[in-house]
Amino acid sequence: MKLSDPLRSIVLAALLYGAGAAHAADFVSVGENSAILYDAPSVKAKKLFVVNRYMPFEQIVVLNTWVKVRDRSGGLYWIEKSALSDKRYVFALAPVLDVRAEPDQAAPLLFQVRQQVALEYLESTGTGWIKVRHQGTDGGYVSSADVWGD
Repeated sequence: MKLSDPLRSIVLAALLYGAGAAHAADFVSVGENSAILYDAPSVKAKKLFVVNRYMPFEQIVVLNTWVKVRDRSGGLYWIEKSALSDKRYVFALAPVLDVRAEPDQAAPLLFQVRQQVALEYLESTGTGWIKVRHQGTDGGYVSSADVWGD
């Protein structure tokens, strides 16, 4: 079957949109004080690590009560879905991360956090910056390249 030019453009756009959506990362964060990472989706599986609250992970597979996640280094683990939070967090990657008043490197510095400090993810600007909040602050902006979990 031969498609007309306008129809071919619509089909191509839909395919490209679907391919992009399939590659969009979905991040989750630990909501409990700590959580256990397993090598399989069962409490009888081998326990691999204990992680702290706010630890961000990329969500790979969701089963009924289990989620397969990937950490920053690429490791794959299973975690109980009940240990995850609706709130999303990112971790600072740089030894010292600058949080700015606006999404711009030249914007005034609001505060700094050390490496692996959790920041609540508020929104993406779509320009390579994300709005974050740290305990008791109104929030500010960080470069998405400087955090894990975005």
